[in-house]
Amino acid sequence: MAAAVPGPGPGPEAAGPGPGDEAAGAGPPCSGPARLARLPLARVKALVKADPDVSLASQEAVFVLARATELFVETIAKDAYAYAQQGKRKTLQRKDLDNAIEAIDEFAFLEGTLD
Repeated sequence: MAAAVPGPGPGPEAAGPGPGDEAAGAGPPCSGPARLARLPLARVKALVKADPDVSLASQEAVFVLARATELFVETIAKDAYAYAQQGKRKTLQRKDLDNAIEAIDEFAFLEGTLD
């Protein structure tokens, strides 16, 4: 009789670690692109469907929106953290975000949104 292999369950993703395993978090394992996203895809899909102009949203589109959001938040947080470090702080404050938005052209579209 063969020994049972511990793992998340049957299927090809149980064969070994994949490229998205570090982002999967402590939640239950799932298949497909959801493993690569940190934001809850159901919540992202609900936000997309809240737009009256959107009738259908594919799972791939929802994943791309979630991943783009994660990258955006990561980028602005890193840039704001640089301003926190200049103030010899480790905690981000609103003024750090304001400074990043003012100083970096990529974030010009956010000017006035935090007011």
